Amino acid sequence: MRQQTAVTAPYGDWPSPVDAALVASHDGHPEYVGTVGEEVWWTAPRPGEGGRRALIRRRTDGAEVPVLAPPWNVRGKVMGYGGMPWAAVDRASGGPLVVFVHFADQRLYVHEPDAPAGAAPRPLTPLSAVGEGLRWADPVLRPERGEVWCVLEEFTGAGPTEVRRVIAAVPLDGSAAEDRAAVRELTDDRHRFLTGPRLSPDGRRAAWIVWDHPRMPWDGTEVMLADVAEDGSFTGARPVLGGPEESVAQIEWAEDGALLAATDRTGWWNLHRLRPPEETAGAPERAPAGRPVELCPREEEFGGPLWKLGHRWFAPLTGGLIAVLHGRGAAALGILDPRTGELADVPGPWTEWEPTLAVNGTRVVGVAASPHSGHEVVELDVCTGRSRVIGSAHSDPVDPAYYPRPEARTFTGPDGREIHAQLYPPHHPGHTAPDGELPPYVIWAHGGPTGRAPLVLDLEIAYFTSRGIGVAEVNYGGSTGYGRAYRERLREQWGVVDVQDCAAVAGALADEGVADRARLAIRGGSAGGWTAAASLTATDLYACATVSYPILDLVSWATGGTHDFESRYTESLVGRLDEVADRYRERSPLHRADRVGSPFVLLQGLDDTICPPEQCERFLEAVAGRGVPHAYLTFEGEGHGFRRADTMIRALEAELSLYIQTFGLIRSDVPTLELLKSVVPNSTGGAS
Repeated sequence: MRQQTAVTAPYGDWPSPVDAALVASHDGHPEYVGTVGEEVWWTAPRPGEGGRRALIRRRTDGAEVPVLAPPWNVRGKVMGYGGMPWAAVDRASGGPLVVFVHFADQRLYVHEPDAPAGAAPRPLTPLSAVGEGLRWADPVLRPERGEVWCVLEEFTGAGPTEVRRVIAAVPLDGSAAEDRAAVRELTDDRHRFLTGPRLSPDGRRAAWIVWDHPRMPWDGTEVMLADVAEDGSFTGARPVLGGPEESVAQIEWAEDGALLAATDRTGWWNLHRLRPPEETAGAPERAPAGRPVELCPREEEFGGPLWKLGHRWFAPLTGGLIAVLHGRGAAALGILDPRTGELADVPGPWTEWEPTLAVNGTRVVGVAASPHSGHEVVELDVCTGRSRVIGSAHSDPVDPAYYPRPEARTFTGPDGREIHAQLYPPHHPGHTAPDGELPPYVIWAHGGPTGRAPLVLDLEIAYFTSRGIGVAEVNYGGSTGYGRAYRERLREQWGVVDVQDCAAVAGALADEGVADRARLAIRGGSAGGWTAAASLTATDLYACATVSYPILDLVSWATGGTHDFESRYTESLVGRLDEVADRYRERSPLHRADRVGSPFVLLQGLDDTICPPEQCERFLEAVAGRGVPHAYLTFEGEGHGFRRADTMIRALEAELSLYIQTFGLIRSDVPTLELLKSVVPNSTGGAS
């Protein structure tokens, strides 16, 4: 067959089948995988159902069925970002028993999905009128005790930081649904934050991770160990690993009673083993009791930032092997033999695995993706080495020829430092640009800022690249995946290093003749929104910016303007407010609004308690009257991050309309976003 001649058209003007509705329908990915008997369960996004998270089970016959019908929404709010929201056991008779958190009221519920039709979930915990109520995460079912053990986050007042957290035991008989006193607390609340308990194979010991302000979990955590008494109480709790300058991201028990931990005590989150107390000094290679032994020393990460309770980067298998996620700027699945330190990577097309590993005997289950496929549930049989997709299988909603062809790059920043990034050049199977024309490029700043942009297929990126707009995701200094030293480049330098690194990548693309210097933009959400907004006040490099649910004023954010988890995050990112108050003002986009000269659009959820709308409103008041074209779109029912299909469609089309108007593109496939110049934002939401 004769190849069709490509149509020549300017960058940004290319037609594309990847529309905003398609992107929204594929937003999100499976999460929180677990095994229930021989079945595999996980939560899955439902953007078209108001953004709820469904709990899905894969039966042994291969059928994927929902555990709960709408409106049940399996998602928690502990620490603002949630955590593992369900736990289930397979009973000898009667089928599975599942406990889950329902997003609407944050109560724990118990459900028997195989019970006769009409049996509804029953609440296990009460409502609370204090503050933001009672929240639960990271549950461990103890049916032999008639309880579920999990993290309890309890508000003690109306303020966002008036909160306590403990490990608690909730009766499965429902007696606590009306009586808070029926909840049995297993720990005290002397630690500000903690994970759920991990029980030793014999059930006699429990371990969990704790940390306290002003540290974040990637700064320093401790592992607590306690004995479990006959009555189920914890006794003799003591720290056994970690400290102020050591981050332990995850712990699990090995079959032999040793405690495994992903800790960055060597500068990288590597896997370590703590000998069980029963072991005596024997073989010379064994360390003294209590001292961690590194199992596979590498300048790679075997862990990551603990943004959500229940993340799992490794999981012990029957027989002593350990399934691990590892890599440098990526997360590949491997099988580690802790006796020899040998690590064998799992073959297959997947290059990026989510921190949600589960095991059943010699089977490993996780969520994986690649630059050419979206996230899907994958199972590995360690005995045969065979891996296969078992759930949420990727299917191409459009011809893959419209997908971008990404490239991992390392750029040079100020002082010669390395900056890691992913480049997604414009790509279209039937269109090419005129000779000599350079494409517009959008710099994407990820959130966190302690996080990372993975190199995976993202239809939101394809939305732009298939139209002729390039994208560069920048893993600026402070990002995870490259060791502790790389992420600590941002210590007290937030608003400086992140802004400089993004600008260095943008400038390099222009210098290389890859991007049109006159048509560079920046976008980001949350901490990425901060970086985008701060960039507008620090450089004239960008023609426009898309800023979503951002931090715009450090002073208010650090003085009760956000939730408890991040309320002192700025102490490491910027410095102590009482010591460097001027720095807080000097770096805040709100207090540098007079330097904004490029068009921008602000996108904000009205139910956001992490980055409240008040910051956007004050920023727009500071910009108003200066003649800067802008728009402000607000979304009822959306919190921190957008989950509803209609929200995502409107936000994405607004962003493209901004680029159409700023870059001089010729398109008519999205509504025109009205860019206003001098109106103060109204109080009811909408464009201003």
